[in-house]
Amino acid sequence: MLETFKTRTIRATKCWLTVAITIVLAGSTARANVGLPNVFGDHMVLQQGQKNKVWGMADANESITVTIDKQTQKATAAADGSWHVMLDPIPVGGPYEFTVKGNNEVKYTDVLVGEVWVCSGQSNMQWSVNASNDADLERLAAKFPKIRMINFPQIGVQEPKWSHDDRHWMVCSPETVGNFSAVGYFFARQLYETLGVPIGMVNNAWGGSACEAWIRRDLLNSDPLYKPLMDRWTQMEAKVAELSAKGNALTEDEKKELNGLNGQMGGNHRPANIYNGVLKSHLGYGIKGAIWYQGESNAGRAFQYRDLFPLMIKSWRDEWGQGDFPFYWVQLADFLGERPQPGESAWAELREAQTMTMTRLPNTGEAVIIDIGEGKDIHPKNKVDVGRRLARWALAKDYGINVPFHSPQYKSMVRKDNSVVLTFDFIDGGWRPFDVGDPRGFAIAGEGSKFVWAKAKILPDNTIEVFSEEVPSPVAVRYGWADNPVLNMYNGAGLPLTPFRTDDRPGETINNK
Repeated sequence: MLETFKTRTIRATKCWLTVAITIVLAGSTARANVGLPNVFGDHMVLQQGQKNKVWGMADANESITVTIDKQTQKATAAADGSWHVMLDPIPVGGPYEFTVKGNNEVKYTDVLVGEVWVCSGQSNMQWSVNASNDADLERLAAKFPKIRMINFPQIGVQEPKWSHDDRHWMVCSPETVGNFSAVGYFFARQLYETLGVPIGMVNNAWGGSACEAWIRRDLLNSDPLYKPLMDRWTQMEAKVAELSAKGNALTEDEKKELNGLNGQMGGNHRPANIYNGVLKSHLGYGIKGAIWYQGESNAGRAFQYRDLFPLMIKSWRDEWGQGDFPFYWVQLADFLGERPQPGESAWAELREAQTMTMTRLPNTGEAVIIDIGEGKDIHPKNKVDVGRRLARWALAKDYGINVPFHSPQYKSMVRKDNSVVLTFDFIDGGWRPFDVGDPRGFAIAGEGSKFVWAKAKILPDNTIEVFSEEVPSPVAVRYGWADNPVLNMYNGAGLPLTPFRTDDRPGETINNK
């Protein structure tokens, strides 16, 4: 009996040891699994011709090996498990397998190397192919397997999100293209049809988002210009903490107030929310540049946008680590009702702030679409022309293609008796007024007087003379200065004249912080 007891005890001990070892090893393996954020995956496109960062998490001190084609790079995970390697430049090509090995192995397939762009902003960039003009025809023709897109979710938080594992790269096809950003797709399609290389689009647009939500909070806090903005949010955050601390003692009114405030805490206007919740998960992925369509949500603070928008671009560039990469945006389209008389306009001021950014930062550009908006709809459905006008910038500036890309832009003015003569840049092929022969959309004013509609004529040297019988001594001219201006000026390449003003009157948003 004693021998049997001993035998059973030994067997039981061995069994428990086996279970314990299995549990320990399983736990160790779980902790040591190497992982990458979701911007890396099957069907991804890597940027050709430059070093590309690859990063992830693993166990502390774990050895990591990254392999693509004939290239291998190695790293050792830091104490917090983070690691990264820099891939040497890879020429256009693929499909490749992309392998990351640590204590486990992660393998991605159908990886292409080509041109990668970020498409970002608010709803007009988020706007899908399915919701745009001729969606049925666009879907039928979308047979471009070398165009890929990844759509990021809309998560607003104050702590960085590392990955969004439910989002993956999509291969362009009639079945998938409907969920692509329309502007991003039409931009990508033009590049692909012109360059003949794979195109990857990283779409992180969030409808209704404010510019400050895309910027690190410390940058906004450190500039007195944004103190009123940040103070408002600090007060709301303090109120959330105060109400949350009351727990079950909240009154019904307080519950409603807290619910409303919590919605804003996780929303797309709170400073740094989108930077942390969306952008941070792929900030640093190898790209050629970015296209941007946003500003509607900041129109009420258009004067502030003169500084806020360049701050956002610079902060992205500083953190991305790729220098002053190309950054092209869409100037706001025409919207709302047409006004019978010239006046002030927050939307016109926002467009002006966008245009000014080209002089504030290098390697930037603006696609003007003042002619293709819809007064009744903040989301104009003609996204083909938007994508093409952005693509002109990229093709001309980044790929050496000789195409007109810059909308005509005001340069200078000279007063001449009872008129003003305006000079412009980028008049490729001369002027081509649309629909009627006379220029439309100009207003003129004297010193301290109101603006009135003006007549205009194109002179032989492509300057434009502006005048009105109501203004005998004019000092200032505006063009397209309205929410939804009536205008008709294009250059010979079909690009619309950029709305402008020659005066610097305060406007209606100068005190809005």
